[in-house]
Amino acid sequence: MNEQVKSRRRVADHGEVFTAEREVKAMCDLVDNECNRIDSRFLEPACGDGNFLAEILSRKLACSEMKRYRKLAFDWERKSLLALGSLYGVDILADNAQRCRERLYEIWEKEYADVCKNECNEDTKKSARFILERNIVCGNALTLMCVDERQQDTDEPIVFSEWTLPFNNANMQRKDYTMAELLSASEKPAKTKKAKQLSLFADEEKEAEPTLKKEWEMKHYRRLWDND
Repeated sequence: MNEQVKSRRRVADHGEVFTAEREVKAMCDLVDNECNRIDSRFLEPACGDGNFLAEILSRKLACSEMKRYRKLAFDWERKSLLALGSLYGVDILADNAQRCRERLYEIWEKEYADVCKNECNEDTKKSARFILERNIVCGNALTLMCVDERQQDTDEPIVFSEWTLPFNNANMQRKDYTMAELLSASEKPAKTKKAKQLSLFADEEKEAEPTLKKEWEMKHYRRLWDND
């Protein structure tokens, strides 16, 4: 979207101002290498209706690695779901969170149709929607809690799912962590002096691994929605 303000009331009540497309692209250019990695994870704690996440997903699906998978629906489907599962967002307004999910799904579905054509599968589409329901949360990124329809904190913490393809086959693994635990783990000092980017989940050397809330049974990537 090009609008930066939906209404004066929303600005007054929630400080809602959307980042313009030019600035979004410029900021993504600063981390272009990460935007072009399928499994590089991004968290937007005030995602609005998805300006940043939409741009990142578009770049991921257009990256050179994804282009290698365009000849086989199986490869493109599971890798594209991995890319979709690498994006996380929180917004305190339910309509923003829902619109963010819709925008990301529309971007993914359009590319899916272009690549897989008559091989598109309805179960795969359901898995894409399921991932977005888990990854884009209506909540308060300051208190790390989900919110109700009045934007008031509930007793439910924000929980994110980590999506991986551990055996490089059709099975996808889902592990759930609270946002509070993820942030706490990311703030732990590294054992080595080497500077590196913090990971949303565990870093490569397992120096800051968050406490697991739940590990789900692995499912075929087309049946992720049958795992709740």
